[in-house]
Amino acid sequence: MGKLKFSMAAAGLLMATQVWAAEPDAAHIKAAHDLLASMQAEKMLRMTAGTSHYANPAQRAEVMDKVIKIQPEYVYSHLALPVARLISTETATEMTRYYASSYGQRVLHHTYNSGPSLYDTDPEPTAKEKVELNKPAFQKANAEFKKAEGAIHHEAFLLVAEINRKPAQ
Repeated sequence: MGKLKFSMAAAGLLMATQVWAAEPDAAHIKAAHDLLASMQAEKMLRMTAGTSHYANPAQRAEVMDKVIKIQPEYVYSHLALPVARLISTETATEMTRYYASSYGQRVLHHTYNSGPSLYDTDPEPTAKEKVELNKPAFQKANAEFKKAEGAIHHEAFLLVAEINRKPAQ
């Protein structure tokens, strides 16, 4: 099963990088940085570290200690370029707006603070929030973001591995 997940993540990364093969400019990287900040990517990094497999509990504790000590800005700046390669500037901007909204904040809180579940159980949006979620710009951005999400999580995993390789401070 582990090989299947890796293969799917690699395929997602390959497809996403084929779409955005051009090197992103500074504005594109800034938009990706802002997206990572709005989605609280440091929490995604902690989740990635927490759900990874380790040789023993001591190694898990060591990695988690390192990841918890990482400043959020470090995560945003290190993931901005890889994420900018995966999604467009428009998608990053629209998804930043979404995660900054009250509904996006509730989704993030639910994502990072709920226990495991068998299926996705996002909070119910209000009528006004449903209107925002049905706008074509958001629908397009959300679809692109969902396609790149596996590759984004893979980039977070690579950052956890990089942090793990660094000596403890």
